[in-house]
Amino acid sequence: MSASQLHAERSREWTSAIGSTSAVAVFLHGYGSNEYDLTGLASALGLTLPWVSLRAPVEIGGGGAAWFTITRPGDPDALPVEEATAAIWAWVDENIPSAVKIVPIGFSQGGLMASQLLRTRPDRVVAPVVLGGFVLGAPQPADGVLESDRPAAFWGRGAEDRVITTAAVERTATFLPQHSSLVARVYPGLAHGISSEELADVRDFLITHVGVDAVSR
Repeated sequence: MSASQLHAERSREWTSAIGSTSAVAVFLHGYGSNEYDLTGLASALGLTLPWVSLRAPVEIGGGGAAWFTITRPGDPDALPVEEATAAIWAWVDENIPSAVKIVPIGFSQGGLMASQLLRTRPDRVVAPVVLGGFVLGAPQPADGVLESDRPAAFWGRGAEDRVITTAAVERTATFLPQHSSLVARVYPGLAHGISSEELADVRDFLITHVGVDAVSR
């Protein structure tokens, strides 16, 4: 995989803002979706940061894409996940100035990718948001740094989510509190989706950890 494989849908102010902003939101869609799926979160959150929504590199038909193919649900092989992580970083390095932090916001499989960015280059990441996602079981290069520094992270999921396996949820519930200053929320009645209550919590999280200028007031 390479950065050139990742199609990107950008915010309208991207070109004018990318040289002066301190942070950029990076949306990472779930399995079988596409780069347009999460763009509506920008207005729902009131984002004032420039944002980009990346299309995953694995085409699965019907207009959908994936960051990696599913072999064992909730327990993917490490190599394809790590290859997808490298492709995202290649795109970031080619398109976003090195001084600009990224705010990964991912849903489901994209939530796993958001956690991967934190676990590989935490110096470049601020306030990652994992929505209905989980973490990879294999150790990652920056896990030791995270265990020491405990950066802020958000993990939200539906109490009625039957897509993410119990083992994946339990792994994530063990890993993230040990490697981040975690804000964790479980939403009663929510299945594998994103609720308005969850978005309100994400908005508060971004204000606290990215800054009041990250969203409109």
